[in-house]
Amino acid sequence: MLSSGGCGAPGGERRSLEPDFNTENHPVQESWNITLFLTDAGIRKGSVKAGHAAEYRNREKNTYYLDRGVTVVFYGRNETPPTTIKADKAVIHENQDIEASGNVVVTAGNNTVIRTAYLKRTAKDSMIRSNRHVTITRQDGTIEGKGFESDQSLKRYRIFQGSGEGLIK
Repeated sequence: MLSSGGCGAPGGERRSLEPDFNTENHPVQESWNITLFLTDAGIRKGSVKAGHAAEYRNREKNTYYLDRGVTVVFYGRNETPPTTIKADKAVIHENQDIEASGNVVVTAGNNTVIRTAYLKRTAKDSMIRSNRHVTITRQDGTIEGKGFESDQSLKRYRIFQGSGEGLIK
């Protein structure tokens, strides 16, 4: 479940939609400097902050388009440090899948940093994936490649078409 809130202009004039107004092409709600919470059965699993959000409704499904700087935090299990995704823009789908684009940086408590232009985090399996160029930096080296997939905590990942430098102990 995704929870959000919004409001209209105080004392503003309320108007009904024009009969031929197409809500699929226009937001049903816009908000600035927002915080959303990602929940599952009432338990908070993460939070999303953005400078601007536009909610679109298409065939009874809500999609949130976020921009002006986006930060997504997924809380770890059993007191483990969270995973944070920062990006220029993001899209949150009804099923809580999140697509981030533009200067995407992912960090986790194990000091792993992933940089890419685009990624998608799927809610069903809590996996993070990208088919774009990616750089993964850890304390023991840097790996680059095209495409990767990882668990949400960045502990287990696969990089495709990879190359890199590292320390051999």
